[in-house]
Amino acid sequence: MDEIIIEGGVALSGDLAISGSKNAVLPLMVAGLLSDEKLILRGTPRLADTRTLANVLRELGAEVEEFGNGPGEGLSVHVPHFTSTTASYEFVSKMRASFWVLGPLLARAGQAQVSLPGGCAIGTRPVDLYLKGLAAMGAEIDVEGGYVNARADAGLMGARLDMPFVSVGATHVLMMAATLAKGETIITNAAMEPEVVDVAHCLVAMGAKIDGIGTRILTIQGVEKLHGADHIVTRDRIEAGAFALAVAASHGDVRLTGIDEIALGALVPAMRLAGAELTPENTADGPALRVRGPQGRALATSVTTEPYPGFATDLQAPFMGLMCCASGVSRIRETIFENRFMHVQELARLGADITLQGDTAIVTGVDELRGAPVMATDLRASMTLVIAGLMAQGTTRISRVYHLDRGYERLEEKLSACGARIWRETV
Repeated sequence: MDEIIIEGGVALSGDLAISGSKNAVLPLMVAGLLSDEKLILRGTPRLADTRTLANVLRELGAEVEEFGNGPGEGLSVHVPHFTSTTASYEFVSKMRASFWVLGPLLARAGQAQVSLPGGCAIGTRPVDLYLKGLAAMGAEIDVEGGYVNARADAGLMGARLDMPFVSVGATHVLMMAATLAKGETIITNAAMEPEVVDVAHCLVAMGAKIDGIGTRILTIQGVEKLHGADHIVTRDRIEAGAFALAVAASHGDVRLTGIDEIALGALVPAMRLAGAELTPENTADGPALRVRGPQGRALATSVTTEPYPGFATDLQAPFMGLMCCASGVSRIRETIFENRFMHVQELARLGADITLQGDTAIVTGVDELRGAPVMATDLRASMTLVIAGLMAQGTTRISRVYHLDRGYERLEEKLSACGARIWRETV
């Protein structure tokens, strides 16, 4: 089993390239099931999650191939025909996004048997919205033995789908299913995240008819068939945000390339309130964002997670890392998932002063953190421990780093190139 070791106290500096978005590439790979032609995705990150999902798709008959290295890398998904319409527990239990194959399978094959999902233990994240939406489109759905069994022998039908709350996953699934449904589908209270927008643009490139992209109301006119496409994956705003926080925490000065401040949404004003400088730049290769950490201690800043364009739940834990040594008291409220504070006890091992009151973490900044052995509890919490380790005096050892490998590409390599003393060991 691997561990990541960090010797803290170094200010990060240099340039850091942002990878393709994990939260976009996964639904984009699933969208490949909607066509019998090849979908080419460029700029895809190499992650444990993309490898897991590739195995799920291969189980259904997809040909998934990686190509290239570095900036020219990508992958393709080609499903001439399905060899199975069953996504097994073995794979789906490892990663929640695998469950999203339910929509494309129903839309194109008319049937699906998909295991109920797994993934990070950060809350129940029920799939009721997915199933109610597909049922409203004419699917017959039964849940038995840990599997969702669904049929739409006459095909899916367009419907009005009024979602009671914003759900990125449900928006992905229902939007994809609606592209091949008969007639018009209207999805209200749809997610507006940049990753949802990216998937919608890819679907349009495949021949889908979608209006309202980037708004709360999506209108989809079903088509008989989708074709292949060649699509560049949007950059990862969550990775960019986490690295921006790492730079601020280390009092560093780094230019993040391939991303602009608009993509980071509510994180930007929060970081500026905390004392960091974020300056947009343009380079020959595209947009960039220069991040300078505060010269002294960061200032305590309170945030509340919300659907986009609000403060991203995936950046809640990394932001808490920065607040651990801020001057004053910050309140960090989590409204998306009910169990996303598991990193608090690990930060306490490094000397953080954090108390929990329901959905809110109250962080009283301390003068410094001290290195210690800690354990990653989920994907985004693992990045929090990296940020804390960069701040801490002494050596921090992070175990269970397979969580990190699910969502951050070449983490040690990127941070080392900016001066961090970070490496991986097999124990």
